[in-house]
Amino acid sequence: MSDSREVIEDAAVPGPRLHVVADDVASLPPETAAARLQDLLVDHPDVHAFLQELAVFTAATLGTEGDTYCGITLQRSVHEQFTVGSSGDRARAMDEVQYEHDDGPCLHALRVHDEVFIADARTETRWPGFMEHIRRNDVGAMFCLPLDLEGKARAALNLYAEDASVFSEDYRRVARAFTVQASQALKLAVRVAQHAATAEDLHAVLQTRTEIDLAVGIIMGQDNCSQKDAFDKMRRASNARNVKVRVLAAGMVANLNGTVPRAHFDPS
Repeated sequence: MSDSREVIEDAAVPGPRLHVVADDVASLPPETAAARLQDLLVDHPDVHAFLQELAVFTAATLGTEGDTYCGITLQRSVHEQFTVGSSGDRARAMDEVQYEHDDGPCLHALRVHDEVFIADARTETRWPGFMEHIRRNDVGAMFCLPLDLEGKARAALNLYAEDASVFSEDYRRVARAFTVQASQALKLAVRVAQHAATAEDLHAVLQTRTEIDLAVGIIMGQDNCSQKDAFDKMRRASNARNVKVRVLAAGMVANLNGTVPRAHFDPS
């Protein structure tokens, strides 16, 4: 499994690359970006871990002599908390200020699904509280791009630069192209996570159903009653003891495995 150091080293290997150095901005090689993003996804199937590595990879790939850093914000639905990935402490600190204000260029890009370019933080008048904070922390410019996801999921990639001249027109063109590839990878990561959550939920439902069915069968055998009567007895016991039916059923099944069954089921 790759760690962040390996990602940064990979971004510096000879051959086609995205790394922006001074005025030399190469065209994006999509197959190279896609391959490396797929590697990140394979190595980090957890969405939070993937976001973290994606932020590190983005900062290393689109960085300029180390003064560019990246934060990525994901919201899988409007009712869910943000999931955040950062290339380092500085990006994380900047993004957290936006979350505290519940507003800022990155959140605007995420919610409106439109890019935000702040060419010079010293003269920017939008989001005054947040802008004052980043000026105090020597951020000269910002470039925030929305990521295209599926369904209700929303995300944005947030680039910070100390040098206000970094985000040139060519740089922004390369960043937009990179974002297309990053969107595809994140879309797949979210999809995998959703399927995993669905599978876990289904397993839990099936497990609960199995335990309840077994418990009902135990009561039917002990009390010589119908399935409906057995379930009614278990439900009354659940209410009387203030315990969920599934918890009561699981306890009955577990006890049966290690103790002699009781002659009758007492719902009190």
